[in-house]
Amino acid sequence: SKITQKALGKIIGRTKAAGDSTENTILRLSHYFIMLGGIFAALQVVGIDLSALFTAGAVFAVGFGFAMQNIAQNFVSGIIILFERSIKQGDILETSGTVVKVEKIGIRATVARTRDEEEIIIPNSTLVQGTVKNYTMSDSLYRLRTSVGVAYSSDMNLTNETLKETARNMPWRNTSKDPIVFLTEFGNSSVNFEVAVWINDPWPARVRQSEFNNAIWWALKEKNITIAFPQVDVHFDEPLNNTVRQLAEKRN
Repeated sequence: SKITQKALGKIIGRTKAAGDSTENTILRLSHYFIMLGGIFAALQVVGIDLSALFTAGAVFAVGFGFAMQNIAQNFVSGIIILFERSIKQGDILETSGTVVKVEKIGIRATVARTRDEEEIIIPNSTLVQGTVKNYTMSDSLYRLRTSVGVAYSSDMNLTNETLKETARNMPWRNTSKDPIVFLTEFGNSSVNFEVAVWINDPWPARVRQSEFNNAIWWALKEKNITIAFPQVDVHFDEPLNNTVRQLAEKRN
């Protein structure tokens, strides 16, 4: 097994046909197959009839097979991931609503780290059978969005230009793509805009969004553009006004 793994390692290293994770998988699988074949050969040499052994253990094998179903499923899924390379070490994924960075792809499970620096173990079958966003599959470009609502009395042209200028001035944005400003909604208390910029790495997106929001706040404040908030005007009918006035007079 060691000789075979060493030879395979040299071959894979020369061809550069696979990454580190795929190379480890090939070497590990070759070790399993060689060891399994060696065990079967040894049993036959000492006179153990494997066919009789398999017949005797058929019932046990069925029950064991059901128990091992999930493990086998994750094992096959791990092989698919490593050979298909749709998910690689260092990729940034969104799975089950959580953004994670892949640290290690194993045969049974994948180890990933969240933005809160928590390590989580994801069964490989979850990555193969579920819907997974891979933010870095073909490139690492990521569109960062933020929303802001301004008062209806605001100059909409000035607001639009201020948002675009603020987005252009962000030092970390990808300059190959221009920022985009959308007027998304005429709300109850505000005219709502969405501003989008492209960044080179999706991993620090929360930090970048905070910096972006701060820049928008100060830019609008400098231009005297009011960021709207919900307001309610209450109007009293005339009889109620008279009643309130009479109560006020009695107190005085």
